[in-house]
Amino acid sequence: MNYLIIGATSGIGKSITEKLRNQQHQVFSAQRTVTEDATNQQSFDVITDELNVSMLPENIDGLVYCPGSINLKPFHRLTTADYYNDWQINFLGAVKVIQAVLPRLKTAKGSIVLFSSVAAQTGMPFHASIASAKAAIEGLTYSLAAEFAPLIRVNAIAPSLTDTPLATKLLADDSKKEAAAKRHPLQKFGQVNDIASMASFLLSSDASFITGQVIKIDGGMSNIR
Repeated sequence: MNYLIIGATSGIGKSITEKLRNQQHQVFSAQRTVTEDATNQQSFDVITDELNVSMLPENIDGLVYCPGSINLKPFHRLTTADYYNDWQINFLGAVKVIQAVLPRLKTAKGSIVLFSSVAAQTGMPFHASIASAKAAIEGLTYSLAAEFAPLIRVNAIAPSLTDTPLATKLLADDSKKEAAAKRHPLQKFGQVNDIASMASFLLSSDASFITGQVIKIDGGMSNIR
């Protein structure tokens, strides 16, 4: 199988890439920083660049769009530039990539995995900008799942706080880690493998009857009190 991962340098994207390669799939990636092992990689900034589809095979069995942001500010401090930046990274970048590789996904009858956030459906202070952008991803997931069926499956994952480089400031020391864990009914925060395992499953034939879903991997935060 041929898979395209957008944002595979670190965190969840890197874990998904490693998991798929361990399953003997061919993985292509596009990210801002090309690693030392540059096989099937291209430099790509979701805000400024266009994806070079000539570097991709004619069949793409699965696409995962991983770029995201954590921009937490009180509402009165958020500027329109903040909203636009989060919108570009989380939503418009995904739209641009999907449009670029859609013919290849159709040929392969592939699968798309996007990323929302627990904050899109659970009100949290200081999340107005990122929650709005991720809510747009959920709307896109439902719309594209309907439009692309039965050829292409489209699903999204909505994680809670996960231990990635993007979340470094939120998990900077033991006291912050303890506080983050206590906010979840399972008394722990997410690990990249928790999310990567679900993404790998959604790409696989084991999920062939699943489309148009936003799957929460959040330690019970969104549904349990």
